[in-house]
Amino acid sequence: MKRAILACVAVAAAAVGELMVLKPGRPPFAPPGMMSAVAQEAVAQQPRAVKYYRNPMGLPDTSPTPKKDSMGMDYIAVYSDEDADDGTVKINLAKLQKTGVRSEQVERRVLNVPLRAPGTIEQDERRVSIVSFRFEGFVESVEDVTTGQHVHKGQPLMRIYSPAVASAAAEYISVLGAKAASGITSQGIRGARRRLENLGVSEQAITDIERTGEMALSVPWLAPQDGEILERAAVNGMRAAPGAVLFRIADHQVVWATADIAERDLALISIGQKVSVRPRAYPDRIFSGKIALIYPHLNAQTRTARIRIELPNPDELLRPDMYADIEIATGSDKAVLTVPSGAVIDSGERQVVLLDKGDGRFEPHAVKLGRRGDGRVEITDGLSENDRVVVAANFLIDAESNLKAALQGFTSAGKPQ
Repeated sequence: MKRAILACVAVAAAAVGELMVLKPGRPPFAPPGMMSAVAQEAVAQQPRAVKYYRNPMGLPDTSPTPKKDSMGMDYIAVYSDEDADDGTVKINLAKLQKTGVRSEQVERRVLNVPLRAPGTIEQDERRVSIVSFRFEGFVESVEDVTTGQHVHKGQPLMRIYSPAVASAAAEYISVLGAKAASGITSQGIRGARRRLENLGVSEQAITDIERTGEMALSVPWLAPQDGEILERAAVNGMRAAPGAVLFRIADHQVVWATADIAERDLALISIGQKVSVRPRAYPDRIFSGKIALIYPHLNAQTRTARIRIELPNPDELLRPDMYADIEIATGSDKAVLTVPSGAVIDSGERQVVLLDKGDGRFEPHAVKLGRRGDGRVEITDGLSENDRVVVAANFLIDAESNLKAALQGFTSAGKPQ
């Protein structure tokens, strides 16, 4: 009797030990939260009906019974629950967990697509002026102004002498005197004054002549606008011919930023779009402007089009020839259907996503794409808002789908019934 009891205990202990032998990392018993996983594992281990065996190298060859190919490789079993004719691919749940397949629902989002390009700061060519004479004259003296210095409109730049100016001033003084003596007409006065104006004599110098009735040997020549002196060619005592550039002045209160945009992105931009410009000299400063012009000609070598952005520059931090990073806000505020960029399998000729049909079934679905941005892509046709698409390991499922399609095409007549 004692030996029988000991034998029963040994058998029971052996049975318990066998139940406790589990795969590495798995608990000896399943807690309440793990019951579904344990049940799935049990289902996965149940025998499945084999429909046929296919060639391991993807050749159009099947067999109703297990066999090996010419290289000694075993044919792969195709189960009844995996081989469907509705275009879907069935994958065992255990395989899905191992391959890391993950799916997400199609979402409707506002897709912002910033367009970035390197740019260069340039001066506004409409805000540049030169100082020159309309007559032959001499520079008597140049004021204390140098290249790079800021000057204001009406500020004296130099004093000049010209026989033409002196002659016109003498005539104006004579007319003014004749008016007081004999009552000369105002039309004659206006004509004499206009001659001085046509020579470019400033309003201030003409007023001084009218006030004093005398003409100084030299007259001051004033800055025509606010801005920085880009060039100073005038020196004391020089002789200046008509049209010779003596000063070049530019106003930098407004500057341009130019950038080259790729030909494929031209449809995304238009005049008036808002642009953010970040100069590389001041990476913490962002200047806002708008696209003022899209140049009409394309660069044939680089396949780019140049755009011009007008930027207010009240502090004059932006200087011509600076480099800057330009970002153009494209897109619209309307929400559109989007999926993660990784969900799209793009072969160049077709764009496909894998619809998650549930229970391990997946269906390749052709889609049409729109804009891209923020790691997502717009779907213009082929999906609805309630669909779920595979976003991870989708290439593995696509390979399985292509292989299945090839086998069906080659062996549809030769498959076992």
